Amino acid sequence: MLMLKQLISSGSKMEGPIGFSRAVRIGPLIAMAGTAAIQPDGSTASPGDVYGQTLYCLSIIQKAVEEAGGSLANIYRTRVMLTDISQWEMAAKAHGEFFSEIRPACTFMEVKSFIQEDWLVELEADAWVG
Repeated sequence: MLMLKQLISSGSKMEGPIGFSRAVRIGPLIAMAGTAAIQPDGSTASPGDVYGQTLYCLSIIQKAVEEAGGSLANIYRTRVMLTDISQWEMAAKAHGEFFSEIRPACTFMEVKSFIQEDWLVELEADAWVG
């Protein structure tokens, strides 16, 4: 059975040079790439604020899953990566504002750093639209 691949772009200037899409849908599966708090002008949203950056990342993810034909309710797994795990509660608070009723499987982890020093958090999500 042939499944079409749908590429979703957020318009990020990084997508072309790196060679990635914000999200990819193949059949009922939607995978959303690592999402940082990058504003349309390329600057970082909410500098120094894990909660604000997490909210911004989640809004980008929500837009991508909707553009791919799904909704937040279709997200079954999220990954929250932080440069300082001691800030996990602020990221969790923002995550809960989007997912308290949906309750996807979720992992919080600490990473050494991201591409830009002022990115404090990055999120990934997977969805099933079936």
